[in-house]
Amino acid sequence: MHFVIGILSATILLAILWDAFETLILPRRVTRTLRLARLFFRFSWGLYSAVARRISATKKRESYLSYFGPLSLLTLFVLWASALVFAFAAIHWALGSAVGAPRLRPSFGTDLYFSGTTFFTLGMGDVVPTNGFAKALAVLEAGTGFGFLAIVVSYLPTLYGSCSQRETNISLLDARAGSPPTAAELLRRHGSRQIQDGLGQYLRDWEVWSAQLMESHLTYPILCFFRSQHDNQSWVAALTAILDVCALLIAYGEGETKWQAQLTFATARHAVVDMSQVLKLRAQVPQPDRLRPEDLPQMRSLLMQCGQAGCSDAGDAKLAELRALYEPYLGGLSKLMLMQLPSWGLQLAPNKGVTVWDRISSTGSSLPQPYQIESDHF
Repeated sequence: MHFVIGILSATILLAILWDAFETLILPRRVTRTLRLARLFFRFSWGLYSAVARRISATKKRESYLSYFGPLSLLTLFVLWASALVFAFAAIHWALGSAVGAPRLRPSFGTDLYFSGTTFFTLGMGDVVPTNGFAKALAVLEAGTGFGFLAIVVSYLPTLYGSCSQRETNISLLDARAGSPPTAAELLRRHGSRQIQDGLGQYLRDWEVWSAQLMESHLTYPILCFFRSQHDNQSWVAALTAILDVCALLIAYGEGETKWQAQLTFATARHAVVDMSQVLKLRAQVPQPDRLRPEDLPQMRSLLMQCGQAGCSDAGDAKLAELRALYEPYLGGLSKLMLMQLPSWGLQLAPNKGVTVWDRISSTGSSLPQPYQIESDHF
């Protein structure tokens, strides 16, 4: 019996350490389905998101969801540490509880206490190993605990640095494409001159952003669950708007901007597909249709107003082909993450008031007085 418990405990110990290595250290995505961390996040997110779906108020729901990423990460660390302490204690017990303590008889409870103080390097000294095997195991556990805590401490700045880097471009997109961001609004705000002179470079920045997103989120999938600062922003919505713009420019555009749109589209679409595969998502076309066939003439008209003179219905088939390459994957991500996909932005929603963008881009003199401008997104 002791031998079987010892083997099972050693197996659990190695499984936990290997899972932590793949999750925290290995700079490469792991495609294996049976992983402790993946099972933990899938189960915990299923329970957490089920509660979120019952919250009707958007602000309350987003506030609730924003806690999942950090809380689940800390919970995973606690579970790993608890499992390691328990596994070491079980190995001590399998070796005959070779620990000594005044006025205490050897028992699993004593082994568990000794394992906990050793793993967290507390060094209480009231329970000590009494033979060579127990001493060697205590040294191994102390080193494991020290290394585990050091890795966790160094992991968090890397994780939050990647999240902050992601959110910077999402915040910048607010001024260029609105909140939530839409392809039509991005084209309107750039206009014909800026589309020719500046949009190509802007899409180049998003090509780099997509590559960075793919690198960080494939290595640390938990980042997918970290929400943006504002309720109407998300990394899924930002990717959607950029892919929509690129698809329009590829289908109807021309020149250098179209060439850059092709490069950005390829990288952003690669990121979307890889994220779907890592999260084991099933592709599903968003419903209802985000861009109906009867809306295409209006979209072509907008593109012509923005300087794309060669727009014709000949590009409609190409646009439909491009949308089929990325929208099903975005639909799966949107459903899992509870991050709503933005519209194409053709129909301007009734404004509650004049937006900040309207104020700063206006040439008139009817701007509100200072201290009377309420907080607003672009």
